[in-house]
Amino acid sequence: MDVDPRTELSEFLRSRRARLSPDDVGLPRYGRTRRVPGLRREELAQLAGVSVAYYTRLEQGNGRNVSDEVLDSIARALRLNETEQTHLRNLTNCPYGNSRKKRVTREVRPALRHLLDNLGVPAYIGGRRTDIYAWNPMAAALFGDWSELEPRDRNWARLIFLNTSCQQLFVNWESKAADVVAFLRMDAGCFPNDPELTGLIGELSVKSELFRQLWARHDVKEKTFGTKTLRHPLVGEMTLSYETLRMPSEPDLFLSSYHAEPGTPSAEALQLLASWGKDATRTGTSVHTQA
Repeated sequence: MDVDPRTELSEFLRSRRARLSPDDVGLPRYGRTRRVPGLRREELAQLAGVSVAYYTRLEQGNGRNVSDEVLDSIARALRLNETEQTHLRNLTNCPYGNSRKKRVTREVRPALRHLLDNLGVPAYIGGRRTDIYAWNPMAAALFGDWSELEPRDRNWARLIFLNTSCQQLFVNWESKAADVVAFLRMDAGCFPNDPELTGLIGELSVKSELFRQLWARHDVKEKTFGTKTLRHPLVGEMTLSYETLRMPSEPDLFLSSYHAEPGTPSAEALQLLASWGKDATRTGTSVHTQA
């Protein structure tokens, strides 16, 4: 399943336009009942201060030589959030260039591995395509021992959509699934020619109806911070906060850590899980891929 930047741009703009109504932007309703939801092209062009013909060309996927001022105007008219604005810019002028020529980081520096091992909370190093490159023992106790998997399967998208045990771990796994798809959409805007990314999207599109539905929404998201509630087979339910730190010298990589608020049952559960150590990965979670 190839990712065509022109098609991506066209469908992204249409999906964002469809979620707005005249009432949302203070426009009067004229004429007959609308056949489709959302603003018309001419209404969006009016709000953005561009000609209908110009906006139509952009929505048809012709994003070359669009000025920053015009993109900003369209972004404001569509009420895009910061992440969506970045995605729009990536689709019109990817800042990373041709991804076929860009080396994807797979090796994790020894110093980063040492840092992981010395953190007192579950943490892992991830990268493009939701790949997982390195993790500490507490992450293995929490999520399962990823070393049991083939390198290609150490990937959040495959785990979430194809692994029953991983689905059971997340109390609201469909929310996690939506996040993962939004991360992949963000990557696709920057790296449309990445063969591994397009292969992953194609595989999941064939194997998962939910993935197809979420992919069609064109939502985008950066992995930053938040909370997730997990139901661990050994220690039960716990709510954990996560933080994501990007590597300035290696922009393809990030460190993600999980922690619980001190003094809470979740903190006690996480401490108990840590005390199990490697036994937790043998007795508790399993990450063997189940298609």
